[in-house]
Amino acid sequence: MTFCLDSVQIKPEKNQEIGNAIILLHGYGGDGKDISMLSLNWKRHLPNTIFICPNGPEKCLINPSGYQWFDLTQENSKYILEESKKSEEKLKEFINQIKKEYNLLNKNICLSGFSQGCMMSINLGLTSDDEYNCIVGFSGKIIDEKDLESRKKISANILLTHGENDEIVSPNFMLAAKDFFIRNNINNETHLIKNCGHHIPVEASSIALNYISKKFNNS
Repeated sequence: MTFCLDSVQIKPEKNQEIGNAIILLHGYGGDGKDISMLSLNWKRHLPNTIFICPNGPEKCLINPSGYQWFDLTQENSKYILEESKKSEEKLKEFINQIKKEYNLLNKNICLSGFSQGCMMSINLGLTSDDEYNCIVGFSGKIIDEKDLESRKKISANILLTHGENDEIVSPNFMLAAKDFFIRNNINNETHLIKNCGHHIPVEASSIALNYISKKFNNS
């Protein structure tokens, strides 16, 4: 099957049957290959899981060797929101194709992402018609709380981690997201990682792996 987004896909080893999927969304200027590195450790503990890492729909204007989910060259919040919604639609199409190809339901899928990919995961997860197994975000934020609150359809299980020294996306955004989740009755868990900037350290990767493993086992 031809998918609407190019992607890196890491299937279970030894031809094991696919029971779950983790969709990993890269950050601004990254690509599916970058974010797929998370699977190197995770796949040993999630033997029936396929890892799917799509490239964003557009070449990154600042880093043409990478991709973007939405343009950040303009400091216009309305423009950014509208561009992110275009990518939401493209990702919905992509996920529907993945579900059909591998015979999966939303309850079998974890949405995860770093930075801009985390922002997309939150919006996708909370505006879906059916609840995903969980949402796991690294170093991200809610793009527009008012808009998300107006479009929110379901609850979710959400884990967010953030470096306390993040100079790109302030860790204050994780605290703001937590407050949003509490106000909207969304199950959430947050972790502030000490001595960490804008990246995914081993500690955050391990926290995420444990969280996803429990959610998949309980589904």
